[in-house]
Amino acid sequence: MSTSTPCPFPPEEIADEGIKPDESQEIVNRLGRHPNKAELGMFGVMWSEHCCYKNSRPLLKQFPTTGDRILVGPGENAGVVDFGEGLQLAFKIESHNHPSAVEPFQGAATGVGGILRDIFTMGARPIAVLNSLRFGSLDDARTRTLFNGVVSGIAHYGNCFGVPTVGGEVYFDPAYAGNPLVNAMAIGLMETSEIVKSGASGVGNPVLYVGSTTGRDGMGGASFASAELSDESMEDRPAVQVGDPFLEKSLVEACLEAFKTGAVVAAQDMGAAGITCSTAEMAANGGVGIELDLDKIPVRETGMVPYEYLLSESQERMLFVGQKGREQELIDIFHRWGLQAVVAGTVIEESIVRILFKGEIAAEIPATALADNTPIYDRELLAEAPEYARKAWEWTEDLLPPCTVSGINIQNTFKTWNEILFALLDTPSIASKRWIYRQYDHQVQNNTVILPGGGDAAIVRLRPVNYFENQTKVDYKRGVAATVDCNSRYVYLNPYEGAKAVVAEAARNLSCVGAEPIAVTDNLNFGSPEKPVGYWQLAEAC
Repeated sequence: MSTSTPCPFPPEEIADEGIKPDESQEIVNRLGRHPNKAELGMFGVMWSEHCCYKNSRPLLKQFPTTGDRILVGPGENAGVVDFGEGLQLAFKIESHNHPSAVEPFQGAATGVGGILRDIFTMGARPIAVLNSLRFGSLDDARTRTLFNGVVSGIAHYGNCFGVPTVGGEVYFDPAYAGNPLVNAMAIGLMETSEIVKSGASGVGNPVLYVGSTTGRDGMGGASFASAELSDESMEDRPAVQVGDPFLEKSLVEACLEAFKTGAVVAAQDMGAAGITCSTAEMAANGGVGIELDLDKIPVRETGMVPYEYLLSESQERMLFVGQKGREQELIDIFHRWGLQAVVAGTVIEESIVRILFKGEIAAEIPATALADNTPIYDRELLAEAPEYARKAWEWTEDLLPPCTVSGINIQNTFKTWNEILFALLDTPSIASKRWIYRQYDHQVQNNTVILPGGGDAAIVRLRPVNYFENQTKVDYKRGVAATVDCNSRYVYLNPYEGAKAVVAEAARNLSCVGAEPIAVTDNLNFGSPEKPVGYWQLAEAC
């Protein structure tokens, strides 16, 4: 289809993919033709805010990302830091907000599963997870359903996988009614001699699909996560993935075993945007191309078309580039763990993603057009703070209600300080969170030093999995402390000062357990950056 032919898709169908009119024209310009349905879907997910950060990337570039301890910064599946004594740690945090609002149990569970895959894709064994949660008022029945579902989902995946949930935070505020924030963080101890990265290389090397089968679950999850949540979103359950923690436990063991053979050139988790994202990012990061045959992909449903293969976000799947001639060695490892493993493609010289289906080309797109050279928007910052913030900044101490040594007068009702104290302690955001963390297995792996509720940060002993096999018995006397913190109300009222306070609070919590802060990972939960107030909040916080 050349550029002179009419567009084969109505504007509504293009908009449903999350593609704006000017972006649609840019796609035509880059391809020199109109895209087919599969290609349109590929651009839709890869040009979403969730995948390419088209509105936030200019702001995120301001962050300091290098240092003496930093081994891997932004751009890979997770960050990696040098912890001394030959130990290296991988860690990352990410959100699963929209899926959790639609289907709280699976949304939260697959959020944990996704962050764990990001860790072991680097060659690290997950040793701890944490979470940061926000919900509306518990007086609301829908909020209670979301709350119970999210906590149960986190507990289910982490407990079944066998990783301790060692810390977290949860706050309740009407602002989050119907739109919870579900952030999961994971930490892993590097188990391979080399950090595994995602850049494909070696023309002619095989591309292997490993892990679970592909179905129609999670269709278009990346675009879904980038859209604004609405009443209609509640009907979009197919965009929510379904996880299997027991299968992922087999997957981590198989992956780490495969990495140690030296036969894996590159690896990428199939998370957001599934096969589309993994092929595009691996090709772009390596400066090569990938040709993939969908007929080789193991499926769990019949009658799937390329659009569905490419946008499926079925969980527990990975894409490898292996060394040519060692394919069977890798396949045997995954089969031994009861997992799928097939050679589904090849690394090619031309920097394109070429998708084959039933002997024909189903999609062919330059890799950089999907992964690197995506639209970037430099938004105009508001000339002054929005009205709600300016009004809040007008507050002074003399506006406080009158008080004495006995109590305080609030809305014409006198409250003693004892009554105020009990009221505060009864507030869900301040009250004990024991009901939550008692559902998490925080002692599996037998390395948790400070349990949830026992300190301002969690501490996990660092003990490599092969410690007892090591004849030299290196006596590791190191532990890692971790915390997740955010005063959301402070950030809302003053994003700049609030964001500074977040970093400072996290550092203080670490120092309170005797730890030295060495690195930060962030997960910025803001409203749409396409709206002036949302962009102002994000820009100020960055």
